[in-house]
Amino acid sequence: MNDESDTSIWLFGYGSLIYKVDFPFLERRRARIRGWTRRFWQGSHDHRGTPEAPGRVVTLIADADAVCTGMAYRVTPDVFAHLDHREKNGYAREASQFFFDDGSHAPGVVYVANPGNEAYLGPAGEHEIAKHIAASRGPSGENHDYLLALAHALRELGSEDAHVFDIERELRELLRGNLTEAESSLSPQLAGGRGLG
Repeated sequence: MNDESDTSIWLFGYGSLIYKVDFPFLERRRARIRGWTRRFWQGSHDHRGTPEAPGRVVTLIADADAVCTGMAYRVTPDVFAHLDHREKNGYAREASQFFFDDGSHAPGVVYVANPGNEAYLGPAGEHEIAKHIAASRGPSGENHDYLLALAHALRELGSEDAHVFDIERELRELLRGNLTEAESSLSPQLAGGRGLG
């Protein structure tokens, strides 16, 4: 008898993997991981910026007291060929324990861009990060679309993230009145496909 656990693995999404689900999955559940905090400290040379002018996207930073909320997907191993390519700009798979809303938990993997990778930009103030995001764009579109979609997805999950929401607020101040078009296309994008993607 074939055990499902032998042919599937849990994957944790905390950034665009929450809302841009371009891979097949067997199951999806809200989840948390402990000991990590979400930060806009990773550069994006291939999606939301270019090698000459990288954008800023999220990674996880080790923090013993932190809990990060995101979306977990149960996937088959063949999905990782696509995901390894999608997350190639400094990210590597790390093992983690996932905690679900019903009190259960399971092992899984999460993509983390650790400090020292070739695209790592490091810490900066929320206003500085917002300015950087406002000025960046790449093959996958405007960097501010990534931030707005992530903030929207986190609210849909009922997750408070002061870092993301503070940067979003700074961005809105910088681009006051210029986000109407971006946001008008945001809701259909998040409502379409499978749930948040």
